[in-house]
Amino acid sequence: MERPRTPPSEPWFRELYERHFDFVWRTLRHLGVREADLADACQEVFLTVHRLYPRFDARAKVTTWIFQICFNKARERRRSAHARREVLGDAALDQARAPSDPFSQLERQDKLALFEAGLEAMDLEQRAAFILFEIEGMNGPEVAEALAVPLGTAYSRLRLARQAFQSSVQRAHARTPVFRPHKRGAR
Repeated sequence: MERPRTPPSEPWFRELYERHFDFVWRTLRHLGVREADLADACQEVFLTVHRLYPRFDARAKVTTWIFQICFNKARERRRSAHARREVLGDAALDQARAPSDPFSQLERQDKLALFEAGLEAMDLEQRAAFILFEIEGMNGPEVAEALAVPLGTAYSRLRLARQAFQSSVQRAHARTPVFRPHKRGAR
């Protein structure tokens, strides 16, 4: 993963940048930002963080505040991609340290493609709730805070996201042919 240009030199910002860079990168990627655009999107998030930090309410968690910024940047990129007629989400998820065994690599690629198809089946709001809860491990109230929605809405989005994910996986399995080895001597 290629890090964007060096962040501003203020010690507080450098520490925040180092602590949350992986979270921002991962979040933007899961929210559908194309691989080719991740470095730029990441930089935009941190420029916004730097600009808005003086107004940050210290009672909130930094990660929920940063997630809101990531969510808005991902939404902006999806809108501008639509205007440019780009298709988001056709790049595979990062493949850090893929196994050397070809069969393991194929299996991993299949699982990543299935996972990404499941994410693509969700609208952005559902996808955000799913990512925060299932991937980032936040609880319901934290998800609601990060999305700036009532708790019931957060749980509703999560439920719909899980249904969309499960339906997508079931459709993919239904389309996958079953391999049946040919038995010798059988006709």
